[in-house]
Amino acid sequence: MKIPGGKCALLLVLALASFVSAQDSPVSERTVGKVGFAPVDAKPVSSEPMKKTETSTLEKPDLTRVGVQTSNTVPLGLDDAIRRALQNNNLIELTRDDVRFQETQIRSLLGLYDPVFTVRPTFTKNSVTGQEENGQSATKDFVVSSDITGLIRPGGGDYSVFFNNNRTENSFSQAQVSSGSLNGGVGALYFSSFGVRYNQPLFRNFKIDNSRRNIRIARRRLEQTDADFRRQAIDIISQVQRSYWDLVFALRDQQNRVANLQLTQENLRQVEARIAAGAAAPLARAEVAVELANREADVLVATQQVSIAENLLKQLVLREAVSPEWSESWTPTDKPTIAPLAISLDAAVKDAMENRFELRRLKYAQDINAIDIDYFRNQTKPQIDLSTTFSLDGLSRGNVTTDTIFIPQFQGNDEILRLRLNSLLPPAQQIAQGTVPISGTPSFLVGGFGRSLRNIFRSDAPNYSVGVTFSFPFHNRTAKANLAGAEIIKNQLDTDIRRQEQVVIVEVRNAVQAVETARQRVLAARRARENAEIQLEGERKLYESGRSTTFLLFQRENSLTNARNAEIRAETDYSKALSDLQRATSTTFQANNIVVASPTNEED
Repeated sequence: MKIPGGKCALLLVLALASFVSAQDSPVSERTVGKVGFAPVDAKPVSSEPMKKTETSTLEKPDLTRVGVQTSNTVPLGLDDAIRRALQNNNLIELTRDDVRFQETQIRSLLGLYDPVFTVRPTFTKNSVTGQEENGQSATKDFVVSSDITGLIRPGGGDYSVFFNNNRTENSFSQAQVSSGSLNGGVGALYFSSFGVRYNQPLFRNFKIDNSRRNIRIARRRLEQTDADFRRQAIDIISQVQRSYWDLVFALRDQQNRVANLQLTQENLRQVEARIAAGAAAPLARAEVAVELANREADVLVATQQVSIAENLLKQLVLREAVSPEWSESWTPTDKPTIAPLAISLDAAVKDAMENRFELRRLKYAQDINAIDIDYFRNQTKPQIDLSTTFSLDGLSRGNVTTDTIFIPQFQGNDEILRLRLNSLLPPAQQIAQGTVPISGTPSFLVGGFGRSLRNIFRSDAPNYSVGVTFSFPFHNRTAKANLAGAEIIKNQLDTDIRRQEQVVIVEVRNAVQAVETARQRVLAARRARENAEIQLEGERKLYESGRSTTFLLFQRENSLTNARNAEIRAETDYSKALSDLQRATSTTFQANNIVVASPTNEED
């Protein structure tokens, strides 16, 4: 019978091992004691049954991790991890504060339309050099002016409601209200005035002015910061999902590595028993011990990967760097689920074009640009402003000692006739202008501030004025240049939107392909794992019957472990691919039943 070269070499090794075990001479070799200890020299092999070694009573592998209490195990579901991330993640908190800050900017701009109440009391003392030598005293004036001013958003006008009171002892002011000479002392004069001023743009700044422009832009920027917040939240949720499934894989990989290690421990126990019975050479134990050490190293590496995956998840979920939850051992409770059908590309593209917040942000930028264009176009128009004033004025006198007023004898046409006659008559015959004394000041003019306040409601008190201001700038190059710049930005934004739409389409197509690929990988990995189980079971039976070797058995065990890891990796990759697809289509909130409150944004 012809024997292949590989099998011939294997038979030669087995024959040599049998020959060595049949000899009663001592064998000098190094054997491995308890896993993790330094190797020790073995005693010579004798014909007596070998005693049970330490390796047959190996303890479970040490799965402790630095800074983590394995006894403090906390179950964690994916929904709970997402909820905690939304509450505690620092990046989400930063973008949430950006939205809150932009809300304060809008309130700050709206404050321009808050009415302002102003009071200006003023006391003045006037004196002239030598005034006291002429028997005159210094004059004292007291003025209290007050008003309420504000802006009106529709139309861009402004108003002022004023109420002024003035007490003066100034002789010039007194002379303005006297029709003749004052004989005797007159006390202070009191003036009161109540009215409204209103200015209204009729052309430029009527439809939009700078204040209304800034408010509208601030509102669009609020929408942009809200879009940034939602996009950041989706990114964090996607990272949480990926980290969660990475932790699921790391723990399953660790379990598979531990199970594989335990198989090696059992193999070592069986080999030791066969060596003790003289059915196997001591060299067989070294082969198993090498595999045992390799698998122990695999467990250590798998444990490290568990720590890495758990720390990444905690970084996304915990708020404080010194939180006691860092010492907890988190155990995921959710398992990956596989959809039986493929994802529709058309539906995914439609969702992305409607929901992607990068596109929304650019559309809000277009709105801001449209506001700028309207404003700069409005600034190219001439300025025509209407100015109006309506007031009620009152007057009174105080402390009147002699109330005789001398008025001219001839007034009006009589005075004209007198002057004409005097031009014709000689000087001795001319008619002199005389004065007629009028005693008693009208009662409605006597009093202090109280009387002047009452006088403003007399029928002869109202006053009003209406005026128009025209302003025609030459060239107006500033407004025209600003308008041209806004038109250029409009074209840039249109181009940027087309570019971003292409980026979105590519991301969605790749994400859909990744989901479908991961789904097919899961099906293939399941078949591979099932066949690896069948192969291992058959190889184990061959090994127990003496028709196989430990080397081939280890290969089958490692193949099964790798197949199991490939299956769980494909399942978790499918879940991560779904998360990436949700992020690419911005459907993360809907898929996870998350409702995000919109910021307060009162429109015009």
